[in-house]
Amino acid sequence: MNRLLLRCMHPFVWLLRFRHRRGYGVHSPFAFDFITDVVYQRLPYYKYRELILLERAQAPARGRDWGYESRKVKRLLFRIVNYCRPQLIVDAGRLSASALYLKAACTGAEYTPAADLSMLFLEPDVPVDFLYLHDYRRPEFVEEVFRLCATRTTQRSVFVVEGVGYTRAMRHLWRRMQRDERVGVTFDLYDLGILFFDRTKNKQHYVVNFGL
Repeated sequence: MNRLLLRCMHPFVWLLRFRHRRGYGVHSPFAFDFITDVVYQRLPYYKYRELILLERAQAPARGRDWGYESRKVKRLLFRIVNYCRPQLIVDAGRLSASALYLKAACTGAEYTPAADLSMLFLEPDVPVDFLYLHDYRRPEFVEEVFRLCATRTTQRSVFVVEGVGYTRAMRHLWRRMQRDERVGVTFDLYDLGILFFDRTKNKQHYVVNFGL
């Protein structure tokens, strides 16, 4: 699905998910707090302006294979990393400006990029605290990275997957990820899927209206 079609789809997705906005009907305190304080948080982080300037400076060097995320998605990635405070960030997928946001949200974290499987170098016995998987056009790549990294998870691990609602293949893959016995609470934002590996919380799947 190309970028123009995705933009055209968002108003319809927003309408379909209207009743899932801002945590309405969510009874879990953890899930409600995550939706309201992270997903829907609107505070203007001081780093946002700095990141816009860095993106503009980076623009001339972008190649044809450069990935794209909306500003809304990139800022949400920033907030999730800021919320999780990971020690290791694995950024698996096409090169994109989202890398700036991931690194800026937790400057003390080790950052490992991997545009393909041959670049996915993980130190032995080091857990994957945070994984951003963003190459929905290659669901087989997404699935294999998930398989490899899921063996390195702990109770504090969080995976974010781009485009879980974009294609049939990604929707099927997302459901398989949700069913994984290591996965606990999940959030389906259509543009992103978020998986928590804390099994002390009841396994529960939430749909969130993040669309517009």
